[in-house]
Amino acid sequence: MVTFDFAQLTPRERYKLLIGAVVPRPIALVTTVDAQGTVNAAPFSFFNCLSADPAILALGVEYRPTGAQKDTGRNIRETLAFTVNIVSDALVAGMNICAVPFEPGTDELAEAGLTAMPGIKVPCPWIGQAPAAFECRHHTTLGIGSSREIILGEIVYAHFRGDTVDERLHVDPVALDAVGRMGGHGYATTRDYFDLPTMPLATWRTDPDAANRRD
Repeated sequence: MVTFDFAQLTPRERYKLLIGAVVPRPIALVTTVDAQGTVNAAPFSFFNCLSADPAILALGVEYRPTGAQKDTGRNIRETLAFTVNIVSDALVAGMNICAVPFEPGTDELAEAGLTAMPGIKVPCPWIGQAPAAFECRHHTTLGIGSSREIILGEIVYAHFRGDTVDERLHVDPVALDAVGRMGGHGYATTRDYFDLPTMPLATWRTDPDAANRRD
């Protein structure tokens, strides 16, 4: 084994180990508006869902090298709202355009050719091409250091493309076609999919090999 004492590593060294090992990470293409109503869109892979009751999503939003807030963090602080758009394979090109460091005030959605749909319960739009989108109200912001803040949002409304979810609220991973972030500039699809139900104790004791067979 190769071991690391994180107290002896630089922030960049920790970052490289984490993004290379904690994979694949879901990607949030986050839409916000500023106090004047200008739309901003930016992708984040320090992102996940943390709770269903209440329904909480978490974003890790890095500060700029100057220490200033990025547009997303500032907009959430001003409006107390944001929308998380799930990135499908078809949305990757648009997502990558939204990551370009445009000048402040640039409409990234327009630059990417993506459609801004009006939010129902929050002021920021959702992206019409996204397979799923979650409107969130700000819940908590955790200041955890000089480089990043963690923003928690409570989902108040959701949009799903019709082919991605059925009447039992089961989401079809094939139709969703989400992508994940790997280390460096790498991405991965979610098409290599298998089912592996959690086995009852009795199954483990009687036929453990069969219980771990992938469907």
